[in-house]
Amino acid sequence: MNKTSLAKRAYLLNLHALSLAEGMRSGTFKSVYRGQGVEFSGVREYLHGDDVRTIDWNVTARMGRPFIKQFEEERELSVFLVVDASFSMDGGSGKQSRFETAFECASLLAMAATQNNSPLGAVVFDGRISFFCPQKTGKDHALMILSRFDHAAQNRISGSVLQTALEGVWKVLKKRTLVVVISDFRTNGWVQPLARLALHHDVLAVRITDALDKQLPRIGTVPFADPETHFLGLLPTSSASFAQEWREYNHMHVQRWQKDCLRHGAVPLIIGTEHDVAAELGAFFASKEFA
Repeated sequence: MNKTSLAKRAYLLNLHALSLAEGMRSGTFKSVYRGQGVEFSGVREYLHGDDVRTIDWNVTARMGRPFIKQFEEERELSVFLVVDASFSMDGGSGKQSRFETAFECASLLAMAATQNNSPLGAVVFDGRISFFCPQKTGKDHALMILSRFDHAAQNRISGSVLQTALEGVWKVLKKRTLVVVISDFRTNGWVQPLARLALHHDVLAVRITDALDKQLPRIGTVPFADPETHFLGLLPTSSASFAQEWREYNHMHVQRWQKDCLRHGAVPLIIGTEHDVAAELGAFFASKEFA
């Protein structure tokens, strides 16, 4: 993607990211803000019980009565994105695939982090770690991450190293961070690394879904190939019993995923390929449910 088209995309994302940024500051994950020091904000008259060490002697001398200095704690929100680019993310029955929905979600969060001047880091994975960058502030840094999201669609390999990605993030993050994991979670071994991350950080697990997860169109017997394992099979989509099993299997796995997240301190959020991603994220971060 060239700089012109990337800048245009960033501008459009910014329009949505403005309100999202405000929600991130004031809504769901307020606990992730950490003090970075104190900043002088002004003076006021001394009141009984105030700490005499905060008296501003220069102002006191000029005014003839005691004044104290006031300070505000500087606040900073750190963000780290963990983005799934594995082949299982390719599917989708709507306007875009799981993969495209995931990167739209990640891009919006990246731009919102920039609006908040938040340190931003990211890791993208498929069957390997295809991209990693530590946290840093600035629009140029965010644009670089956006360009890498697009680049991640090329030269992918099969498999999913979600577990490795989460373990790596846990090792590199030294200060409390909002970690957003965006994936279909169709792999094993991620629960314990996620739980360990959630002990020290605020973790938002975003599961990208599609309408086909719940119901396949009834179009007869359809050949099927698993993009990760390369397993080949036939799906009897016109069978009522198969359709029921398909729905129940998906429902069971989504419920188990939600319970695993909540049990270990992560917040689950489902975003479908048919959803307005900006609206879903905006509504979520404006929520006070987990504040």
